[in-house]
Amino acid sequence: MNKTLIKRHEVTTRIYLLLFEICLLNILIESALATMAAPEDQAPNIIFILADDLGWSELECYGNSFNETPNLNRLSHDGMRFTDAYAAAPVCSPYRAALLTGKHPARIGILDFLRPDSVNALDTSYMTLPESLNEHGYATGMIGKWHLTGYAYHGAAREIRPGDHGFDWDFGGEIKSVGNGANFWPYVFRDQPIPWIDIPNNRLGKEEYLTDRLNIEAVDFVQQHRNEPFFLLLSHYAPHTILNGRPDLVEKYKAKHAPGKSTRNRCYLCEDKGLGRGDPDHHWAGDHNPHLAAMLESIDEGVGMLMEKLDELDLTKNTILIFTSDNGGETNVTSNTPLRGGKSELYEGGIRVPLIVRWPALIPAGVTCNQPTQNTDFYPTLLDAASIRKPSGEIFDGISILDTWKNPQQLISRDYIAWHYPLERPHFLG
Repeated sequence: MNKTLIKRHEVTTRIYLLLFEICLLNILIESALATMAAPEDQAPNIIFILADDLGWSELECYGNSFNETPNLNRLSHDGMRFTDAYAAAPVCSPYRAALLTGKHPARIGILDFLRPDSVNALDTSYMTLPESLNEHGYATGMIGKWHLTGYAYHGAAREIRPGDHGFDWDFGGEIKSVGNGANFWPYVFRDQPIPWIDIPNNRLGKEEYLTDRLNIEAVDFVQQHRNEPFFLLLSHYAPHTILNGRPDLVEKYKAKHAPGKSTRNRCYLCEDKGLGRGDPDHHWAGDHNPHLAAMLESIDEGVGMLMEKLDELDLTKNTILIFTSDNGGETNVTSNTPLRGGKSELYEGGIRVPLIVRWPALIPAGVTCNQPTQNTDFYPTLLDAASIRKPSGEIFDGISILDTWKNPQQLISRDYIAWHYPLERPHFLG
């Protein structure tokens, strides 16, 4: 009888062990399946690359035959290119305010670019896109141009910085009036006493170029936050005037095609070099502008670096990568052909911008969308993509166009797209 009990005990023990092993195997299988499904189930990473004053027709994938943008060509090939993407205003600060709030500039009260001593700024009462993402577990980073505040250096009563609007970390923001043209270390514009930008150290040697530096900081951010959802706003200062590209690239484009005719009648950098009021044959070229092409190629190199890093970290599939511009090109340095007008003008050349969006987990590759969209749409669309509800009490003037990201033939249903820019004449400083 004792032997029988012992055998029964052994059988029971084996059954329990077998059941335990089956349960453990199921857990491992479910875990593996969850890992395999992670790109679709996890919140997407978001990289938003914003060029400054880049016209609609400057990219190769938009028909430009002079500028070289191989990495943006690849981005377009792998994602969705928009033909009718619009900025909410034809200058800098209103666009940036609309991007971060999803509201028209007129609703926010930022109608023009903010002057260095401005009492106006992007008020902290608004729940911005980075704040919404940050509240839902995103690491948030801002690199480059902010231009949504006045500066204490110039007597502004207050400064509102990226950290006040939900960015965990920011790098390379301006600390005084933007010193466009001072694009090389130590980033001091002409004879001014201090650098205009907050870059405390040099990583690329004595010829460090601003766009190159911002690019490597962006790649480092992705590396550091590879194990959590992240939102990165890479906000370039290029190719805003004063145009000043990397010399090696400028010479490349000078040799490629005779520069176009200049329309700019004064260039401080040329004056500093003893070239009088300007060097129209080289520095301020119109249709074939070696400095603009060089600055754009530096931006394009950064796009390639980021795509390579995403591939290396196996993050490509579930990362939304967006490239666009804050307004059209300045007519003193480019023609914006075939569009009329340019920066600071409420014509197509001032408000229509290039836009490419890649998200392999959702967006079909190599497609073109001809439906109109405005940068106020980014906030609601990205919340939708991340399965985050609209913040309570917030008003969006933009709408989610996520369904159109999935299918470019899906009509965007909206009542209107509006612009308001109440200035009497164009200007080119913002």
